[in-house]
Amino acid sequence: MARLGISVYPEHAPLEKNKAYIKDAAECGFTRIFTCLLSVEGRTKQEILEEFREMIDYAHTFNMEVILDVAPFVFEKLGASYDDLSFFKEMHADGIRLDEGFGGQKESLMTYNKEGLKIEINASFGNGYIDNIISHYPDKDKMITCHNFYPQRYTGLSEKHFNLCNNMIKKHGLKIAAFVSSQAKGTFGPWPVNEGLCTLESHRDLPIDVQMRHLVATGMIDDVIIGNQFATREELETCAKIQPGLLTFKIDYEKELHPTERKVIFEHEHYVRGDMSEYMARSTFPRVTYASESVPPENTRDLRRGDVIVVNDNYSRYKGELHIVLKDMPNDGRKNVIGRIPDNEMMLLDYIEPWRPFGFME
Repeated sequence: MARLGISVYPEHAPLEKNKAYIKDAAECGFTRIFTCLLSVEGRTKQEILEEFREMIDYAHTFNMEVILDVAPFVFEKLGASYDDLSFFKEMHADGIRLDEGFGGQKESLMTYNKEGLKIEINASFGNGYIDNIISHYPDKDKMITCHNFYPQRYTGLSEKHFNLCNNMIKKHGLKIAAFVSSQAKGTFGPWPVNEGLCTLESHRDLPIDVQMRHLVATGMIDDVIIGNQFATREELETCAKIQPGLLTFKIDYEKELHPTERKVIFEHEHYVRGDMSEYMARSTFPRVTYASESVPPENTRDLRRGDVIVVNDNYSRYKGELHIVLKDMPNDGRKNVIGRIPDNEMMLLDYIEPWRPFGFME
């Protein structure tokens, strides 16, 4: 994951409130903005130009990239064409996202636009659309992709289709963005529907950090954008704490942590041992680092999938190892159950692989 993004809809909120949101996001490390021209109604071309340009210019003071969502009918309304993108440059945009297809050849030709705009292709079609564009020799340095978001409940992508699309795109070496949804009350998007704005349907009701950590876990998504506005400052800060590329879990604790257990979990790097068992993912080097420190036996109940355990003093050679349980098994008293991976992120266990680094959110 390279970048974090927010969405800003100038026609639906006062400029000063949008500026404050942009500033908050920038302070939290967000570096890109999605905004939409598909929903702008009742404004002249000049009014659209001025309204969006002021917002974009403010975003640029924080070095944030701004991509405009467009479609063929927007081109017609604004007097643009595939070979003349000057209006979007006048708006000071950094690129345009093509929500609908233009046939393949036109998308390719757009990547050579003299205005130097990035061309972001819809990543959710999955029917050979990207392959078609690539067959027309686009400038791939100017071409990126971004999935749709889905305002209507039950219309978001399945994970199967999501993975299919991502695999098709990644074979061409292109970057992919996807959307997650704020769970804050009163959020909105470009349309008068307020059921969340995520790419994956399975994400719709999940906490925003779980959505984001799932996208990171797939290893396919470069940029993650919050689709609805306004995410809370707390949500922005939580997203910013997620380490790019690292498979990251939370823990629902069952016991108070012993000081050595805390060190093992949060102060040591973890990766899955290469010769992985079907029963657990082992992080073995903490047992070397903390060999001289005690882990008293405590909470040694039988083990269930999703448990996080630290081996205790009764297993002297292995004391200090950290395990994530993948398959139920008995506990002979030598493993302390720290807690469990929360139910709403159990799907992250499916991304555990030999040698993969992982960590925990404190």
